[in-house]
Amino acid sequence: MTSPNGPAPAPDDSPLPARPRLIATDLDGTLLHDDKYVSDRTIAALAAAERAGIEVFFVTGRPARWMDVVSEHVHGHGMAICANGAAVVDLHAGGKLLQVRPLEREIALAVVQALRDAAPGTSFAVELTTGIHYEPAYPPFHQDPGATVATAEKLLQVQGQVHERIQEQGLETATEDESAAPVVKLLAHHPDLTPDGFLAVARTAVGDLATITRSSPSALLEVSGPGVSKASTLALCCAQRGISSDEVVAFGDMPNDLEMLTWAGTSYAMGNAHPDVLAAASGRTVTNNEDGVAIVIEQIVARRQAEGH
Repeated sequence: MTSPNGPAPAPDDSPLPARPRLIATDLDGTLLHDDKYVSDRTIAALAAAERAGIEVFFVTGRPARWMDVVSEHVHGHGMAICANGAAVVDLHAGGKLLQVRPLEREIALAVVQALRDAAPGTSFAVELTTGIHYEPAYPPFHQDPGATVATAEKLLQVQGQVHERIQEQGLETATEDESAAPVVKLLAHHPDLTPDGFLAVARTAVGDLATITRSSPSALLEVSGPGVSKASTLALCCAQRGISSDEVVAFGDMPNDLEMLTWAGTSYAMGNAHPDVLAAASGRTVTNNEDGVAIVIEQIVARRQAEGH
């Protein structure tokens, strides 16, 4: 538990890493409290980590345009991996896209067909680098009021096949320019299946065609290009910096964090984490609402200072 008198001890089964060079943390359910804000304690811990020479990466399923929750709390580098690894973003540059690992539209269309066959009643949304668009049956989406509403097949028409605006329910769809925008994520929602049940059905139906995971408490799946995950993009970013997996500390709470947690040399599941995450991580901290990430960072920084680093 957190303590008003200073850092709380990390749980006994959560050994601290030797000399970490990078902290990779999920946002929702991990770094952020349930009210979607970063606590003062966590802000201070992130700043202390960077002062100690430890880089901090935000690694999230959120699209780049939803990073305002942490954009004011970046310090040294301001890097973020968004959309489950499909985009690398510079928060210091207003969310500028540095790298995109897209889901090819032909693959997305094949996934749509496979899920329509395997789980009738599935509805879809298409997340582009320019914004999100979704089907009429997809759960109401108020964050992006300018979104186009159309079938996934129309939303995913391949560049060069769309030369005119089409209309769906009286609304114009994306322009030709938007039809060429990279797809960073396909979202699939089912009204009746359980979240983990839907994930199992989808992975069986799709196979190696794409990467499928989830981070929502509802039956909402997130589909990325084959091989694209938080872990694979984090590994690429670390390789560019000469940082090994053993020098990375990762935090997460949901199935879309699993690969990242198993890749990192040291990993922490939040106290509120999914059972699979609790089983996969090398350590455990307290919940997101108890500042579990900050507690571990405080411990890491305190030990580094004690060792004179």
